[in-house]
Amino acid sequence: MSEREYSERPWGNYTVLSDDASDHKVKRIVVHPGKRLSYQRHSKRAEHWFIVSGTAMVTLDGTVTEVHRGESIDIPLEGAHRIANEGDSDVVLIEVQHGTYFGEDDIVRLEDDYGRVEAGTGTGADAGAGDAGKVVSPT
Repeated sequence: MSEREYSERPWGNYTVLSDDASDHKVKRIVVHPGKRLSYQRHSKRAEHWFIVSGTAMVTLDGTVTEVHRGESIDIPLEGAHRIANEGDSDVVLIEVQHGTYFGEDDIVRLEDDYGRVEAGTGTGADAGAGDAGKVVSPT
């Protein structure tokens, strides 16, 4: 097994769990307390987020939804989204990206707490829409 890609970010970190398929990529993402990712969208991929631990505040197209451990939410292609951790322990999620391209340059940042939006463009790279935004609780 090859070494997994790992990256530290201002908001936490991520580890790529799987990226050898042409139609999906899987990451484990950790968001530290009081931190949030940029408000962003993607033109070539949708995402499915499953919350492993903690409670996430997910913004999707301007609507904020609380997503708890064991629940999931779908982010559609071109959906403006962000995840925030307003709690006092890490939020851990599994992100399944599905689409045609998974590079970190398929990120258009709309807002960013860390100065990564290019002035006037709303861009910058970082590292199935029918039920988009619907929180799925475990049964």
